[in-house]
Amino acid sequence: MEKLLRLKDIIVSIGLLMGLSPLFVFISLLLWVSQRKVFFTQNRPGKGERIFRLYKFSTLRELQEGEREGEHDRQRETPVGKILRRSSLDELPQLLNIFLGDMTFVGPRPLRVEYLPLYSQEERKRHLVKPGLTGWAQVHGRNQLSFKQRFKYDLWYVEHKSFWLDLFILWKTVPYLLFSRGVYTPMGSSMPKFNGTN
Repeated sequence: MEKLLRLKDIIVSIGLLMGLSPLFVFISLLLWVSQRKVFFTQNRPGKGERIFRLYKFSTLRELQEGEREGEHDRQRETPVGKILRRSSLDELPQLLNIFLGDMTFVGPRPLRVEYLPLYSQEERKRHLVKPGLTGWAQVHGRNQLSFKQRFKYDLWYVEHKSFWLDLFILWKTVPYLLFSRGVYTPMGSSMPKFNGTN
């Protein structure tokens, strides 16, 4: 079953990368012309806490003096980045992560490496499966959720993971993409850093 799921990821990700290649080129050119930075990359833990390189389109300008990452992300969004963020098009390069086997289409979202020591033993179970482009937490509020709420949904998914659940999550993801639901926190910013309790 694992090999079949991996084959599915390869076939679908290749098809989407090829089919969406004009959009990839257009967005890349737009970002290069407008902000001279096309991609954002960062190490993230995947299945078994194995570290991989995550790819996204860049949506933020560089930090300025007095600004802190996380707290000022909304103010740092470029005009093009704001459109990409609201439409979730900034996540498209993660199709490459799926093709490479780092991620899959449905699973807990990959978070920062620095959070690993802060997880409880129960929370670490979110790394028993591959991280996903979308997930159970994403269709229950996305960034509107606290980390504790998000982990609760992630762990439920790990315990109930199935092909039909994945299809249901993909279907439920569509309204979040179409209507930009849950892109920002209730405070109007991106997700704050996890401190082990929030």
